[in-house]
Amino acid sequence: MTHWLDLLVFKTWWRYDPRATPWVAVPYHAFNLFEGCAWVVFAGLVLYRRWRHQRSRLELWYSLAFFTFGLTDFREAYALSSWLIEVKLVNLLVLLKLRFEVIRRFYPTSKLY
Repeated sequence: MTHWLDLLVFKTWWRYDPRATPWVAVPYHAFNLFEGCAWVVFAGLVLYRRWRHQRSRLELWYSLAFFTFGLTDFREAYALSSWLIEVKLVNLLVLLKLRFEVIRRFYPTSKLY
């Protein structure tokens, strides 16, 4: 049982160490930092859209989901653990559901899918 618990929750799959394999670790680290910044920018853009149109509080949740997804990428830049993968998966599912609902309800003519 403890083996499964370790595998599903506590196992660290990757840890940032630029000295070990710099040709792999440094680009992966930099990409995750860039990606985290991109998700935070998306969160800001959704908040800006919410501020301009005032259509729904659902967009506040949508923005929060983008922001938390960005935070998980900042964490992933330093270490990737089983629990983080699971949190990212749940966050991604929430993001997709919120995106579907926001576009369906408030922007039905939008061409961005």
